[in-house]
Amino acid sequence: MQNILSRLDALREKLHDEAFLSNKGLSNEVGLYVFAYRPDEEMPVRHFLHSIAASENGQNGACRVIAYDLYDLLLDICRERRILDRIAQMEAQHGADFMLRQIQRVAPPEAYIERMKYPDHQTGDVVMISGVGRVFPYMRSHNILNNLQHVFDDVPVVLFYPGDYNGQTLTLFEAFMDDNYYRAFNLI
Repeated sequence: MQNILSRLDALREKLHDEAFLSNKGLSNEVGLYVFAYRPDEEMPVRHFLHSIAASENGQNGACRVIAYDLYDLLLDICRERRILDRIAQMEAQHGADFMLRQIQRVAPPEAYIERMKYPDHQTGDVVMISGVGRVFPYMRSHNILNNLQHVFDDVPVVLFYPGDYNGQTLTLFEAFMDDNYYRAFNLI
C-alpha cells in the first residue's frame, strides 16, 4: 500500500484531470468517490484538506474545491436547533443511547445534505467531504452517500473515509462495519 503522502499527491494530480473533473468515463454513474485511509493517517489528511481548500479560496488550478466537514455541519445543526449547549447535560441525565437517538432525530442525513447544497455547480467543481469519523455514530457515511447522489450528480464528490472501502463494503476505523455501498468508486 502506498504511503499517505504519495496517495494525497496522486489525489492532487487527479484534481487536474479533465475526465475526472467533468465526470466522464464512469458509464453514466454518479461521480461518488471514496478516499479511504488508515485512521492513524487522519492528521496528514486534515492538513491536505485544509491546504487544498485554502489555496486561492478553493481554486486549485483546474478545479474549485467545495469542502464540507460533517462534524462542523452537525455542530451547526445542533446550534440552529438550540441543543448544542445542553447535549452533555442530556447525556448525563438520560444516557448515551438516548442522546444518540435524539441527535439522529434532530440531524438526519437530509439536514446535512441541505447544508451542502449550493446552486452554482460548475464543471471543474469537486465536493470534498470529511469528518466521517468525528460524527460517528450519529451519522453513518452510507446514509450521506445515499442522500447526496441526486444533489451532486454533475460534479465529482470525494468522501474522505478513515477506514476501508473495498468497492462494496465500508468499514469505519478498520473495525466497524458501516454498511454495503456499491455506487462509489475507490479514488486512489
